[in-house]
Amino acid sequence: MILIDSLIQEGWLKTPRIIKAFREIKRVDFMFTRRSLGEGGPDLEELAELNEALPIDHGQTISQPLVVAFMIEQLQPEAGQKILDIGSGSGWTSALLAEIVGPKGKVIAIEIVPELKEFGEKNVAKYNFIKKGTVKFICADGSKGYKKEAPFDKILASAALQEKVPQDWKEQLKVGGRIVTPIGSSIWLLEKKSEKEFEKTEFPGFAFVPLIQK
Repeated sequence: MILIDSLIQEGWLKTPRIIKAFREIKRVDFMFTRRSLGEGGPDLEELAELNEALPIDHGQTISQPLVVAFMIEQLQPEAGQKILDIGSGSGWTSALLAEIVGPKGKVIAIEIVPELKEFGEKNVAKYNFIKKGTVKFICADGSKGYKKEAPFDKILASAALQEKVPQDWKEQLKVGGRIVTPIGSSIWLLEKKSEKEFEKTEFPGFAFVPLIQK
């Protein structure tokens, strides 16, 4: 928990319900099997406490905790909301969001790589979120959103778009909702003010793997 305490002290984690989720959902549960990495290397518990992105296979990563904290703080998920989690990967963000939205909320986790979808789903199942119906995993192209479950209160993407936010995401978001997504090396917050109007805020200086699209 030293990592979480430092994220609070440095101002990355601020909101009580988000801090609680970070304490309840253990990052180590979303990494590969517990084993030492090389002779005398750190074990997964030690690695999970590092404030850096770590590989999870298929060229993807479990994101840097500082970045996840910042993005979820910008997203401001609340109890009872329905959230689309695009590029769910290891399932860590999906589980954090599920902890926040609670039993009356729902998280739709979209992952395009079948093996990663299964990996994330297995990890999230450790917290009974699948069994309770709080999280639903879909293997699909997240750039198209997920019309079947729209509209969403919030949309979070954990991999970088190359240019602009897809129109599908904008249309599938409720008025008053938020999209938080990387574009290139910036994190963008889009707040939907009306059916056609979005307020946009850019936070530069980050690094992400690209969002895989079909």
